[in-house]
Amino acid sequence: MSISFPSFRSPRPRRTAKRRKHSAVRESLHPSSTHPANKRYPHLSTQTRPQPQLFPNRRNESAQPKTRRTEQTSTRSSRFVSPFQTSLKRQLSLRQSRPRIVMVWGVLVVGMLLLTLNLFRIQVLQASMLKERAKAQQMIYLNPMVPRHPIVDRQGTVLAIDQPVYTLYAHPILFQTLTGDIAKSIAPILKQTPEEVMNAFEQGESGVRIVDGLTEDLARQISSLQVDGLELVQEQQRLYPQENLFANVVGYVNLDREGQSGVEYSLEGQLRQPIEAMTLSRSGDGTIMPIGLPSDFLQQQTEGLRLQLTLDSRLQRATRLALEQQMNKYKAKRGAVIVMDVHDGSILSLVSEPSYNPNRYYEANLESLRNWVLTDLYEPGSTFKPVNVAIALQSGAVLPTDTFYDEGAIEVGGWPIQNSDFESNGGRGVLSVSEILQYSSNVGMVRMMQSLQPGVYYGWLSRLDLNEKTGIDLPAEAVGQMKTYRDFTNASIEPATTAFGQGFSLTPIKLIQLNSMLANGGKLVTPHVVQGMVNPNGELTWSPTLPTPQQIFSPDVAKTVLDMMEEVVTAGTGQSALIPGYRIAGKTGTAQKAGVTGGYTDARITSFVSMFPVEDPQYAVLAVVDEPQGDDAYGSTVAAPVVKAVMEALIQIEQILPSQPIREEEAWIEDRESLPGNYVPDSDEDAESQNDGEEENFNPDPFTEPDSLSDGNSGAIE
Repeated sequence: MSISFPSFRSPRPRRTAKRRKHSAVRESLHPSSTHPANKRYPHLSTQTRPQPQLFPNRRNESAQPKTRRTEQTSTRSSRFVSPFQTSLKRQLSLRQSRPRIVMVWGVLVVGMLLLTLNLFRIQVLQASMLKERAKAQQMIYLNPMVPRHPIVDRQGTVLAIDQPVYTLYAHPILFQTLTGDIAKSIAPILKQTPEEVMNAFEQGESGVRIVDGLTEDLARQISSLQVDGLELVQEQQRLYPQENLFANVVGYVNLDREGQSGVEYSLEGQLRQPIEAMTLSRSGDGTIMPIGLPSDFLQQQTEGLRLQLTLDSRLQRATRLALEQQMNKYKAKRGAVIVMDVHDGSILSLVSEPSYNPNRYYEANLESLRNWVLTDLYEPGSTFKPVNVAIALQSGAVLPTDTFYDEGAIEVGGWPIQNSDFESNGGRGVLSVSEILQYSSNVGMVRMMQSLQPGVYYGWLSRLDLNEKTGIDLPAEAVGQMKTYRDFTNASIEPATTAFGQGFSLTPIKLIQLNSMLANGGKLVTPHVVQGMVNPNGELTWSPTLPTPQQIFSPDVAKTVLDMMEEVVTAGTGQSALIPGYRIAGKTGTAQKAGVTGGYTDARITSFVSMFPVEDPQYAVLAVVDEPQGDDAYGSTVAAPVVKAVMEALIQIEQILPSQPIREEEAWIEDRESLPGNYVPDSDEDAESQNDGEEENFNPDPFTEPDSLSDGNSGAIE
């Protein structure tokens, strides 16, 4: 029995009246829809739906039979495409494009990650660095050329000041006219020949330095030419109007405007304007905007502070003139003069020769640049004897009324010691302490200091700080040299030579500090040249702090020694410094210079130290002349007249009244004298009496010190 199954067909949707009406209309409009394939698969028909008529009044050309048959023919001839094939192709196309899509998305994701990482690096890791870089582009750092404070003397005379100058640069590559014409136009202004200017132009195409140090007037003349390629750069230049008068005190600055010597170096912090480098903003086109200036910028520019020194230009000029006259007369190697207030240590005048012009310091030799008053040591000789007398009196080992026997020549520890006039006058016999100073007796000083134990003597020398600096506010001060305690106490020759100022060394500034104790009541004061910073009203806004003076000798001892030194001027070797009507105390010195290899040479160094007026001491004056030439070159003939001229100038400047009325004969003698150092005694006897005992430490046949006394450098100036 066979079983047959009916063929499966999709149930035909029920056709309603409305659907049948729509089908009829569709078939009437699309006859091809009656095709079996179209009836069965109406959605696969390739018949193009007619476009709506844009012009309904026209005759519908699509209704023509000929056109309709053509469309039916083309429809029947079209290829049948299965929907399953289309779907398969679409799936295959998606499978092939999927790697591309993944790749594109991967690139986008990686790019976003890299951008995120870079953003993190810029905004987090490199934030500070980029901020500084941006700040550097937006800001400009200026180190303004602020003038240094001026330096003035005690009277307000300008010693150093800044002035604007200009440096001329040429950029030949920017010249718009002929180079020869430009050279001819600026050559007269520069005081050069056109050929010299042309040679400068040929040094390069740009940035050629033509000349520096042009004044404002010359710079204005060059600017008025309006030449393209010429550039004027403003700078500040230090000017020293007094030139070499204060060179060794004021010093100089280098091209970097840094102090190199003198007050310019030691007071660098006070002389520089306290304005640091400024940070200014600038706009996008590079224009500087005045934002960020210090609040006190203008105030600091108008405050007008000046560094005032204790020096006096009038006295400095008179001192230098007197020193130069004596140096020229005796053909001396160098010389120095110091004038100091004995009560506070202020220096009124400090001259050292040879000097230099600080405006052209680069032309000076190294010897001139050094202030040897502070840097070089020498054996003071007899100018140290008053200090030794004060030590002997203060220790109690010697009384002012004591006497000592002067044989003229003695031997200590196997070494001979004698007076400078021993060959002519022999021994002087019994001498008082005052007479020992008056005649400058070496033997008498040795006998006196032998009254002290060597250890006690050395203790007093140490108390004077011989191997310490004075503390003056100038650079490069040297310290003195003295023997050790063991050498000093074990060798008897050491205290003996120290008694008349040899065997140790110190600086001239130290010597005047020690002698000033005898005029101020026994106090050790600190020498200084700086008074402080003053405003335009003359009020001090800053002053250096000085150590408290040390009381070394009692006022009675100091006054006793000062009176003894007055007798040196009135009746002893210092008569060349006598000024009628004024009481002056002083002491001469003529010492042999220590040799480099040991012992002493024939070269001399003469000096004279003085304090006045004796009744009320105010000033100490020291003159040192190194290696004067001539047989009559002694402290009394070379150094004492310099001190006298300086004291006379000081009397006029300070209006110091005479100590006593001036007698007519004294005035006549004073009028008879010529310039300092040129006084010639009336007879040979006067000359002998003038130099009697004055040679002091100079010995035509000097003894040679043992190795324990001189190491070749102790006390040597050179």
